[in-house]
Amino acid sequence: MEAPADAARWVVSTVADVAAAGRLSRALVERRLVACATIVPGVTSVYRWEGRVQEDGEVLLFLKTTAGRMRELEQAFAELHPYRVPELVALEPAHVGAPYLAWLRASVAEER
Repeated sequence: MEAPADAARWVVSTVADVAAAGRLSRALVERRLVACATIVPGVTSVYRWEGRVQEDGEVLLFLKTTAGRMRELEQAFAELHPYRVPELVALEPAHVGAPYLAWLRASVAEER
C-alpha cells in the first residue's frame, strides 16, 4: 500500500563539504522539494568504491519532505547533487508532532 502524498519523509544523504551541502540544501528548499535541510559537518564515511575500500570526510544531510515530493526530489538529485551516485535514503518516521507536520506540509506544497 502506497503512503499518502502528505506523509512525512526524512531523507539522508552526504556530500563532500559544507559549501556543497549549502548549495544543494538551498536549491532544494527554494524549489519546495524539502522543507528543511539540516547540515551536519564532520562525519567520516567508509565505503567500497570502484573495487577499493575508501575513507573520506563528508557532510551529512537530513532533508525533511513528504512522500509526494520524493520523485521530484530524486530527479533534482540527478541534476544537482555533486556525486555520480548520490546517497538518497528515505525514512518514514513513526511519529511527527502535529504542528511540525503541518509546517512541513505547507513548506513543500506547490505554490498556487
